[in-house]
Formats: sequence, structure tokens, C-alpha cells
Amino acid sequence: MPNRLTLCLCLLLALFSLKSQAGAIEVVTEDSLYAYLREDKVAGPGTQIAEETLKGAALNDYSVLLYPWARAYEKALHEPNVLIFPLDRTPAREQSFKWVGEILRVPSKLYKLRGDDSIAVKVLDDAKQYSIGVVRNDAKQIYLQQRGFTRLVVSADNHDNFQKLLNHQIQLLPMPENAARLMSQDTHVDFNSLEEVYSLDEQPHRVYLAFSLSTPDDIVAKAQRAFEQLKASGEVARIMGEKR
Repeated sequence: MPNRLTLCLCLLLALFSLKSQAGAIEVVTEDSLYAYLREDKVAGPGTQIAEETLKGAALNDYSVLLYPWARAYEKALHEPNVLIFPLDRTPAREQSFKWVGEILRVPSKLYKLRGDDSIAVKVLDDAKQYSIGVVRNDAKQIYLQQRGFTRLVVSADNHDNFQKLLNHQIQLLPMPENAARLMSQDTHVDFNSLEEVYSLDEQPHRVYLAFSLSTPDDIVAKAQRAFEQLKASGEVARIMGEKR
């Protein structure tokens, strides 16, 4: 017969398992066009979609928090009951998360400061000679590293990246046009001071909501069904089409 210590350990493990399955969901994201602070609350179209998905799935015990992207990403990699967005769905990440649904699909572009005629990119490999700003653990960093890019300047977020471009600390910045316009607006810079030099059509942003791998399957399935209903109703497209 099992001794008392073994029974106690089994009971503790069972309680821990139940707690992790029933725990509150932590929604993590970064400051971006999808999520931002407004009147001390996290707002934005991505936030709205995440919240409506969880509510539609009757998963009402959740909190939404802004982190630097690398920290949000690490939490979603290693902790249970974490919902992360905007997460690019890439082959390298496919088995590391439980995917809920696609919010948006847009191409990234390489931008330089207008008037810098020393920079010319006809094919992607031409860009290897220039310093390029990327966000730590972002899909663009991984994509460029896999293609042999070595002059990558890693930042905590896109705001730092954008400021480095303005300060001539980097020469190129990969970013979707809508994000570049938002960064220009936030920093009171004319968007036309940027110039697109190359479009990364081969690596479009497939922006998703995704759960951490250790999140219980029943939670993920409920969220997936709720998201599918939200998207079929046209709400996802409508929300993403709204201006900040």
C-alpha cells in the first residue's frame, strides 16, 4: 500500500493540475498598433478581438498586460494559460504554440530615411550590407538570421527601432506600412520622410492570437470556436479596419 507521504504528494500534484487548468488567463502583448494604453487601460483592435474571443468562449477570468515583446514571448513559451498577440505564425513557431486564429495578414517592407541615396535594395540579399533594426524574438529577426543577415541591431520594441532609424543608428527598418504610419504619427514625423526600398512579400505578417503550449486543450478549443464565429460575422475585419 502507498505510504502517507506518497498519498500527500499525489494529492498535491492533482491539486496543482486542477489549479493550472482552472487558472485565470493572462493575455500578453506589446505596445503596438494592435494594443496600447488608453486612460490607464490596455486598448486597441487586437485587444478588443482577444477580449471578445474570450468572452464569446465564456472564459471571463482574464487580464490583459503590456510587456516588452521578448518578455511577453517568453511567458507564452513557458507558462500555462497565456494568450499572446500579435504573434506571427511561422514554420519555426508552429509546434511551440496553440493557434487560435488569424487577425490580419500584411506584407512587411524595408524602410530607409528618404534622401539617403547610398542605400539601394533590388533583391533581398542587397540589404545584407546595411544595418537593420529588429525586435528581439520577433519573426523578422528569425527570418533574416536564417537567411544569413549578420548586421542586425536588436531592440526591445518597435518604438526603439523607429527611433534608431530617425537617429541614423540603423539604415533599414522592416515593418508593415500600417505600423510605420503609426510610428510616424506617434513621433510626430512625416510618414513621407520614410522611403520603401523593398517589400518582403515572401514573408508576410500572418498575425495571430495564440495560446501557450501548456494551456489545456479544452480552453484552446473554446477560444478557437469563439474566434471562428467572430471572424465569420465580419467583426474581426471591421475591428482591424478601424483607425486608432
